[in-house]
Amino acid sequence: MMALSSTKGVVVPVPVLVLAAAAAAIFLYLFVSSPSSSLPTPCSCPTIPPPDTTTPTTPSTRATAKSTGSSTSQRISASKDDIEWVRNQIEANGLHMAENVLRKGINPRTREQQLQDLLQFKGVSHYEGEEAENHTAFPCPGELLVEQHHSYYGEPWAGGRDSFDFLAESTRLTPDSRVLEIGCGTLRVGLHFIRYLNPEHYHCLEKDELSLMAAFRYELPSQGLLHKRPLIIRGQDMEFAKFGNEGMYDLIYSNAVFLHIPDKLVWVGLERLVKRLKPIKGRIFVSHNIKFCSRLGGEACTKKLHGLGLAYVGKHTHDSLLFNHYDIWYEFKRSKI
Repeated sequence: MMALSSTKGVVVPVPVLVLAAAAAAIFLYLFVSSPSSSLPTPCSCPTIPPPDTTTPTTPSTRATAKSTGSSTSQRISASKDDIEWVRNQIEANGLHMAENVLRKGINPRTREQQLQDLLQFKGVSHYEGEEAENHTAFPCPGELLVEQHHSYYGEPWAGGRDSFDFLAESTRLTPDSRVLEIGCGTLRVGLHFIRYLNPEHYHCLEKDELSLMAAFRYELPSQGLLHKRPLIIRGQDMEFAKFGNEGMYDLIYSNAVFLHIPDKLVWVGLERLVKRLKPIKGRIFVSHNIKFCSRLGGEACTKKLHGLGLAYVGKHTHDSLLFNHYDIWYEFKRSKI
């Protein structure tokens, strides 16, 4: 039998070494593969999931990406691929429509006829007397139910989405941004901001009572946006005191409003808004024209803007997605930080 000897003359047989090594290997295996309950509690540190490249590109998913810590930038407006997709869907389903012609429904009615039906017949099935109040949490006037207010504007209601797309992308809006609209009317544009932004981050100053009734009694409830708690205040003369002093705005805009009010009042409003606009990235957009400024002349206008702490950035146009129309927008920023 072979044996190893140390310098001190101790004899260790080879089989003994082999058995010792085997025993050590078995012990190590049992220790490593022991139940997890016997190991220390693993770290519960949060991990950031990798971006999901398959997530559809929508404002709602962009909001979700931000809330989960993802920095993935996603589109707000429809892309060329989006347009191609919907065209393919129409073709694949064999859909055909003559220009400006829609097939009439089972009981075709104009808005006026729908309103008359509501007043006279109240609908196919309904509660009578006091029961009507018991089963309708927030009764809405018939004029709003048939959406007559969607025809208050000089262009289709769908144009509101066009304005939102341009403004949101031009200012690189995020759900955490804060927006103030001067003259939101019945929320043709505002609905899209309210849906996209975090609760209480959309503010509006509007003076018309009928428009505000349409916004509060029909648009917000019917669109499921009451939980967003937009701050919409009835007021005029560019008075913004009721909005408080907390937080500054990433975007302040006025869509077809400044051209209907006196130039002097527009300047008063701009003077009050400058301090509420975020430095550097904050923007003011005015649609259609800026005659309140151009009527002064180029140099005088620039000087007056500079005196308020504003600078003119430029003029932009934005094409409509659904009809032959383009918006015109004038951009301003703070010149003093």
